[in-house]
Parts: sequence; structure tokens; C-alpha cells
Amino acid sequence: QVQLVESGGGLVQAGGSLRLSCTASGIIFRINNMAWYRQAPGKQRELVAAITFGGSTDYVDSVKGRFTISRDNAKRTVYLQMNSLKPEDTGVYYCAAGLSGRGYGSWGQGTQVTVSS
Repeated sequence: QVQLVESGGGLVQAGGSLRLSCTASGIIFRINNMAWYRQAPGKQRELVAAITFGGSTDYVDSVKGRFTISRDNAKRTVYLQMNSLKPEDTGVYYCAAGLSGRGYGSWGQGTQVTVSS
């Protein structure tokens, strides 16, 4: 059974930092591409950052220079370091996993991030 468990969300003031973690079980982590999505109230879920099994990364323009995605295959964990947070970063952040060419088929339950102004 695939499980992705996120942690690290919370309430932070604008300009602050948070680090999200997502630990996976039930998948061969090292061959999976991993990603962080977020969903703000009343908005569609959007891709925030992604990292391939090979370590290549990509970010939505709004977080470039502020967020960093990384992975530790030995710990089966993907991270999202979020710096210089803004109120518009508020939302539920979801971890996702998937094999190349198959999209992200496994999802975590989400962790709430709230940035106050």
C-alpha cells in the first residue's frame, strides 16, 4: 500500500520560512519523480515544484528563488524549503509521486500552510 505522509506545515508570518517533508512507503522511492502541489481556497490545485528521480528540478514562476525542492533517497523523503513566504503562498500542500511517463498517481493527505500578513 502506497503512503505519502507530509509534515511541517503551520502558521508563519510573511517573510518567514517553513520546511515541508514527505516520507514515502510502498513505492520504489528512488525511481519515482516527486512533486509538491498546493491548493489555495477557491482555486485549483497547482504544481509548485517537482524533482525527477535523477534530481532535476522545476518550479512554478511564483516561487522561483524562494522555494527549494530536494530529496533524500536513503530516507525516502522529499523536502520543500520555503523561504520569504508570502500570504499568497497560503494553501494545502500535497506531496505526489509518479513514474516517468505516467504522471503523479500517488498523493499524500496534505498539510496546511498559512502565511499571515
